Amino acid sequence: MSYLDMELLRFTTAGSVDDGKSTLIGRLLYDSKSIFQDQIENIQAVSDKRGSEHLELGLLTDGLKDEREQGITIDVAYRYFATPKRKFIIADTPGHIQYTRNMVTGASTADVALILIDARNGVIEQTCRHSFIASLLRIPHLVVCVNKMDLVDYSEEQYNKVVEQYKEFAAKLNVHDIRFIPISALHGDNVVNNSEPMNWYKGGTLLHNLETIHIGSDENLIDCRFPVQTVIRPFSTEYHDYRGYAGTVAGGVFKPGDEVIVLPSGLTSKIKSIDTLNGPLNEAFPPMSVTMTLEDDIDVGRGDMISRVNNQPEVKQDIEVMLCWLNKKGPKPRAKYYVRHTTNEVRAIIKEVIYKVDINTLHRLEEDKEIGMNDISRVMLRTTKPLFCDPYSKNKITGSIILVDETTNETVAAGMIL
Repeated sequence: MSYLDMELLRFTTAGSVDDGKSTLIGRLLYDSKSIFQDQIENIQAVSDKRGSEHLELGLLTDGLKDEREQGITIDVAYRYFATPKRKFIIADTPGHIQYTRNMVTGASTADVALILIDARNGVIEQTCRHSFIASLLRIPHLVVCVNKMDLVDYSEEQYNKVVEQYKEFAAKLNVHDIRFIPISALHGDNVVNNSEPMNWYKGGTLLHNLETIHIGSDENLIDCRFPVQTVIRPFSTEYHDYRGYAGTVAGGVFKPGDEVIVLPSGLTSKIKSIDTLNGPLNEAFPPMSVTMTLEDDIDVGRGDMISRVNNQPEVKQDIEVMLCWLNKKGPKPRAKYYVRHTTNEVRAIIKEVIYKVDINTLHRLEEDKEIGMNDISRVMLRTTKPLFCDPYSKNKITGSIILVDETTNETVAAGMIL
């Protein structure tokens, strides 16, 4: 299998400050031999300068000067590495409460979330917050890494206590696959190599889990959705009458001959061909980028949606969303925003704030409706034109939006359609 054909797994790390997220990623890269010699020498020099007994592997991902000086993660750091079985993209997200928005951005495309828990402290407020965000973003797989096992003498009893604690909390979450691994990122126990002091643990190492976790079926292959990005008219003698609609398949499987409907016009036709740069295809599914041609000459443009006649997205202007506010300034009453949804852009206002979520207790705050940075709230948007959407739980692409400030052009919020 060539490098290009290998399956790609995206995962994010989440945990409280000092739980060892950056060290864990550093250890993963170091033990899987994914670091260059000069990087190791650089880290060794910094570690020696600080008088550290160990190689400070956390420095690998903390790229900002402030992060290195304070020993914390502020921004989302992306790292790429590969093993013979899979390619990986890691989003190292911050643990601090004031960087919740950075975690939402880093986790939005992840297949797996690693939740780090300090074995000494067990489940704390930040554990609950990050697990809630992971379930809100519908990350299908959670791997709970009980870290710093070396500081509790590799105690199986303490590990089991933390696992029970987490399971009790996780019963409230909507996540179907949760795995637990006792690790010591500092010493490399159960990260890439099996741990000798923890021979009581019979599950695979963290890397083994990441290499074998099944992610193929996490795409929605039932509901056919094709947001049109652009119309292709070559205007050449060879392709004189060619009119194709290009975009990325957001759901379902499309085949030539399928009967489809184009929204918002409601006109129906059949797929004539599915074309790519490398020639025609017999079928297209997420996340393929393709060009479709239809048998009938109907008016289709950017922002339109091609779907099945008997399985259409909802078409609505009043849209209820879970909104994570990303901007320093909260929303102004009746302020107008651009809503970007798939290939569509419409204007909207926040019609009503239904409630805010207390991320620590998961309670609804129905009295406090003042939205500030990092707040997660349930709101009703009113758009100027209908959107063709699905609930985020069914389809992440047609179920997500971003809000852009009309005057400053800043992205102020990210939302999940309910």
